[in-house]
Amino acid sequence: MCRVEPTESEHLHHLFMDLVRAAGLLPDRAVPGHEVSMSQAFALHELDTGTPLSQQELADRLGLEKSSVSRMAAEMERKGLLVRERVAHDQRQYRLRLTEHGHAVHVGMASTFHDHFETWVATMTRAEREALLTGLPALVRAIRQHAGRAVTDHS
Repeated sequence: MCRVEPTESEHLHHLFMDLVRAAGLLPDRAVPGHEVSMSQAFALHELDTGTPLSQQELADRLGLEKSSVSRMAAEMERKGLLVRERVAHDQRQYRLRLTEHGHAVHVGMASTFHDHFETWVATMTRAEREALLTGLPALVRAIRQHAGRAVTDHS
């Protein structure tokens, strides 16, 4: 494993923290202009595939505990964003499926985020964009490897 100079890793850490704050991605904040938290926004994204997921599958994709996803799903159901359907062969399990309202909220958020990214990326040089396209996947890979999670892409 390559050793990184402390000042370089500290600088990357501060830049990452700036990115999260500047983009409004703090986990306990509501998504601006929408009725959902950041965790719920990620759940909407994962569920907007047409294929219902179990609470455990969603927990795995989000990197959350199943109990956290259970509470989040109950809240999202109260908001009319998803429905929890009992699994026929195991009444202890739920399959989660977006409602039309949940899909519409996801589409609206995705459009807003896409517009933001278009604006941000337009201010970058080609070299900066290419560096980001190389560096960000490498950072995600390193984080997943360190966390012991399988390297999968759910985007």
